[in-house]
Amino acid sequence: MHVKKAIFPVGGLGTRFLPATKSMPKEMLPIVDKPLIQYAVEEAANAGIEQFIFVTSRGKSAIENHFDHSFELENNLLAKGKRTTLASAQEMLKIPGSYAYVRQQEPAGLGHAIWCARHLIQNEPFAVILADDLIFGQSTIKKMIKNYTSGNMVAIMEVDKEKVSSYGIVKVDNSDKDLMQINQMVEKPSIENAPSNLAIVGRYILDDKIFDVLEKQERGASHEIQLTDAISSQIGKKPCFGYKIQDERFDCGSKLGFLQANVSYALSRNDLNSDLTDWLKKII
Repeated sequence: MHVKKAIFPVGGLGTRFLPATKSMPKEMLPIVDKPLIQYAVEEAANAGIEQFIFVTSRGKSAIENHFDHSFELENNLLAKGKRTTLASAQEMLKIPGSYAYVRQQEPAGLGHAIWCARHLIQNEPFAVILADDLIFGQSTIKKMIKNYTSGNMVAIMEVDKEKVSSYGIVKVDNSDKDLMQINQMVEKPSIENAPSNLAIVGRYILDDKIFDVLEKQERGASHEIQLTDAISSQIGKKPCFGYKIQDERFDCGSKLGFLQANVSYALSRNDLNSDLTDWLKKII
């Protein structure tokens, strides 16, 4: 089934990266030379997504500006003959109307952020991509769309048992396969109550009926409207699958994950690999 729209919830406060995020959205933090949000949009575009919906909040205008023309910059680069750099600055420009922006007026959780974009989804399944879950290779949402037929699908991965309380955790059938049917979903369980160590990471394909659930849903963990709770309530009523990701994932919402992503992405580049490797050997 062709999924044409993707929602990017980018309204969070980014408190774990203060003071850097006091005036800059955390989604604009760079991994080498591209902001996190651009990696997310590139992954969606590579999967055939045609409309990119950003759920923003006050102080996030830098994201809108990033995906628009900067005439002064572009003219300056053109005048200096820096055509390669110019092409890099323009590569994420799309036809008018491809990008849409919706305000989330309070930080009330991921479920609330997605519900804010409900009027832009027209009785069709849609993707959700969390920019600070950076997945190497940019093919995860493409593979999920390829395997999607109906209902809800989430990306999952194994995590250390000690970390289950930081994630939504699922119980599945056929845990030896890439695509698994989900029987149970629990948001941030204790180690003792976790049904497995399979954690939900920031890639989803959702049925549009999820908006009806979110409309009536009460606040859950952290006093927020949790997307996990909404998906969980539909298990048994609609198909629910977990797609086990094959690529390396970096939690760029944490300082350590952000640093690891920068080093890993830099090492994968021919223009940086050699000098960075030599420097790392010296300091290690």
